[in-house]
Amino acid sequence: MKQLSEITPYVGDSMTYLYDGSSSERLRTCNVYAFHLFTDGPGEMEVDGRRYPIDKRTLVFLRPGQAHAFHISSQHPLSSYNLYCDLWEAVRPLSVNRSFAFAPNQFQAGTLATTFPCDELDSFPSVFSLQPYPMLYDLFITIANTYSESRFYHNEAANSLLYAWVLNWYNTIHTHQPTDYRIVRLLTHLNNHPERRESIESWSQFCGLKRTYFHELFLRETGLTPKAYQHKLIMKRATHLLLECDMSITAISEKLGYLSIHPFTRHFSSYYGVSPSQYRLHPKIK
Repeated sequence: MKQLSEITPYVGDSMTYLYDGSSSERLRTCNVYAFHLFTDGPGEMEVDGRRYPIDKRTLVFLRPGQAHAFHISSQHPLSSYNLYCDLWEAVRPLSVNRSFAFAPNQFQAGTLATTFPCDELDSFPSVFSLQPYPMLYDLFITIANTYSESRFYHNEAANSLLYAWVLNWYNTIHTHQPTDYRIVRLLTHLNNHPERRESIESWSQFCGLKRTYFHELFLRETGLTPKAYQHKLIMKRATHLLLECDMSITAISEKLGYLSIHPFTRHFSSYYGVSPSQYRLHPKIK
């Protein structure tokens, strides 16, 4: 049984394509792995006889030989970033000359791209929304553009980026991620400014929510209370400052919004098990 970290991605082709309901979009199979990222909707995607809705930022992941069809209206064409790739063969990849077989004639494609048993890869859904995950969405487009537009080393760069993207996608699927757009927007604000001593009330207003519901929603989305989440960010920022600059510990505590060094030292020691000065001398990751 292979691990997902053992994949050796090879991007054979990257293209943007406008699906407009033409005959070439009927039921078919492809002999390599394919990713289709739709920038808009609505439409429908058929995979192994099951239909899925296509909305804004819908990702479709197809395995070699998997039957699929695009059900898109000619009145509302949809644009997609398409990647055709091998995931286990970088020496003799088939994706550089991918082939399709259309139903009902010769429905099975010829030689299929190399596959191995891999439970982690099998856990990926065929259709997945990237709408709540802007980092994954932007990185996928970066891969497509890197392959298409880079003058030098476009294969090497795209292959490395796809490897990182696949592992990040796995983490996204198997780790709880906040999806409510109001909480996601607040988390971006908090990550950028963890040292700001803002009130719960100001955060709930930022999200446009009543305080009680905001607290419940934040806890459900992150697993932490708002103040506990901010405290985690402050402690993480503290370790960065201790290791990356020569500021005194007193100056660091002030930069992080503490009125004096004493509560900062107490909080840091409680969180990491060592004092700030000890951490600076002997870093350890919690």
